[in-house]
Amino acid sequence: MSADPAADAAVAYLRAPQAIRERAGAVLARGLDDGLAHFHIDLARVHVAAELVAATTRTRYPDLRVPLHSRWRHFDVGGRDRARELDRALAHRSADERARARIDLAVVSVLLDAGAGRQWRYHEAETGREYGRSEGLAVASFRLFARGLFSADPADAWRADAAALRSLTDDRLAEGLQVSERNQMPGIHGRAALLRALGDALEQTPDLFGKDEPRPGHLLDALRAAAPDGPVAAADVLVAVLTGLGSIWPGRLSLGGVPLGDVWRHHAAGGSGPGAELVPLHKLSQWLTYSLLEPLGAAGVDVIGLDELTGLAEYRNGGLFVDTNVLVPRHDAVVREAHRPGDEVVVEWRALTVALLDRLAPRVRSLLRQDERSLPLGAILEGGTWAAGRRLADERRDGTPPIVVESDGTVM
Repeated sequence: MSADPAADAAVAYLRAPQAIRERAGAVLARGLDDGLAHFHIDLARVHVAAELVAATTRTRYPDLRVPLHSRWRHFDVGGRDRARELDRALAHRSADERARARIDLAVVSVLLDAGAGRQWRYHEAETGREYGRSEGLAVASFRLFARGLFSADPADAWRADAAALRSLTDDRLAEGLQVSERNQMPGIHGRAALLRALGDALEQTPDLFGKDEPRPGHLLDALRAAAPDGPVAAADVLVAVLTGLGSIWPGRLSLGGVPLGDVWRHHAAGGSGPGAELVPLHKLSQWLTYSLLEPLGAAGVDVIGLDELTGLAEYRNGGLFVDTNVLVPRHDAVVREAHRPGDEVVVEWRALTVALLDRLAPRVRSLLRQDERSLPLGAILEGGTWAAGRRLADERRDGTPPIVVESDGTVM
């Protein structure tokens, strides 16, 4: 808490999924009035995107039993159940300790995944196969986790703790991810710095991550203690993630001395007071929240209110709307030039993506004859929008997004 109650209230608001929807919705509303600098919006084309997403979902999940879009989907790439491999390694431990290990893995793996670039590949010695992009980062982070890179205890490889994370060097991470002159990955310094900052955050927030041997997995105990007699709201899981990890994001906006994370300025966002014109997006934090639900559930923690979370403001979902001409660039520089994460065009694109995913979801459910319970937004992302966006990018640009963002390893 700061000495400014107005700033504290703004920080609390900007951490809520409701704020993501309201601020992204305000940007969309301005766009529907044709008042944005970088995009024209053609809502009549949303049905085209919805039909593609529905068809993609039917192909990927013919029985329409679609799981949530989380990191755990990527751990299964190549038909190998790596999560079961983790469970076998920890079979002698309690269900809670297995869940803590899964949370440890999810946190470090998600934070490492902000786009790997087109050329980077990871060779998995255990299978002899190579993987790229998000799947490659998932496999690489799993193998580094199994080898104990994130653990300070040589006798306990399968965990991540503050001491090991704080001492992680750029070179050790690059070596583990097989990065070289011939196998380059953008933002490797940013990723390593983010994990070191995670180590600091774990030590600085003992109420969430434990006082003795702080680790992400102790979030299980904190959430259970906060709701001893009932379920936990998904929005509260997100708030815990944002509260505990808010300090790790480099060079971002802050209010009252509190780092805001994935929050950016846009003139159309609305609001008043200290948080005016700020758009919270929290892409990695929300994806991490989705990725924590399965470990929490395995430990008996019932998480409700999944549709309070929003869609993810990342380049596959955003690319879907550009490539289906729902979002039409107003000038050539949008697609011709590379942009930084805080540039207005990128903030605009990402905010519109979140708002349009809410418009898309009911149409996809209608086409698939599902409802919000059987096909929540997180499942539509998995089914879904992310895969359809990747498919269009593969067909049109060899996998690259329609708008180029210079990643620092912590956004998109």
